[in-house]
Order: sequence, then structure tokens, then C-alpha cells
Amino acid sequence: MSTKNVLAATAAILLVSSAAVAAQTPTRLNQFNDWGSYSYDSAGGKVCYILSTPKKMEPASVDHGDIFFLISQKPGQNVSYEPQVVMGYKMKEGSKVTVDVDGKKYSMFVKGESAWMENAAEEPQLVAALRNGKAMSVGAVSQRGTGTNYAYSLAGVTAALNSIKSCK
Repeated sequence: MSTKNVLAATAAILLVSSAAVAAQTPTRLNQFNDWGSYSYDSAGGKVCYILSTPKKMEPASVDHGDIFFLISQKPGQNVSYEPQVVMGYKMKEGSKVTVDVDGKKYSMFVKGESAWMENAAEEPQLVAALRNGKAMSVGAVSQRGTGTNYAYSLAGVTAALNSIKSCK
């Protein structure tokens, strides 16, 4: 992942973090194939996350900006793994983001340029599907009504998740 992408991801994460004021620049911990692991200190303690960018973006004719799929771990906040999508554009208000792992679909609610699991109880199921999956795609609708789709590699996701398991 390029430095530009990491900085953009950092900015995106800090924007959506409730502890953005106290957050510092994230530290890159490691790279596991297509997934990197990162951490930063916030007022609520250390936050660790893994991050990947799409291998394919459709339609090819539009400017997607920087797109990220990340899973964060926030010790001390009773959050095990929290999946999130960060787009390089605002999504259509009231629309849903669909995450498809090997044919099993998960729904995310949209707020601005980000999306989170609609049903938080499904977060562990999505993470387990990623660990065992072969392919993931993410579908969204831009504020202008353009349907977009992103294909991700799952190579390295398990090792990356394992690397932040003991985040403290």
C-alpha cells in the first residue's frame, strides 16, 4: 500500500473516530499480503486496526477516490472487531452498503463517506467469513446515484487480524 493511501486512510479513520481530537498519527505495525495492521493512541486507549484497498473498482469510468475496508479493535471499549468501509466520496443518504463474502451478504448503514454493520451482532460472523473466505466484494451507491462495486483480496486477513488480537 502506498504512503499516500496510508495517509488517506489515517485521515479517514481519524475523521470518523470520536476520539479524533486526542488521536495521534497511526503507526504501521506490519503488512500481511494485502492487509496492513496499524495502531494509534486515543483518549480511550490504544486503537488497532487492519486495512486493505480494493483490487478492482467498478465502474472504471468514475473517480472513486481512496477506498478502504478496515476492521478495528478498541480494547477497553467492549468492541472486539468492528468492520467499516471508508469511501473516497459521499454515499447516498439512506442507502446501504452490501459486503459479499463468498455469496453471503452483510448490510451496512451509511453515514457520509463511511459505513458500519447494520446489525452489530453480525460483526463476528463477518469477521469469521473473512478469515475463511476466498473473495469479498463491496457494493455502494454514491450521493449522485452511481452504483459502485469493489473487489478485495482476502490474502493475509487472518494473519493481520491475529496480529492485533492482543492490542493494548
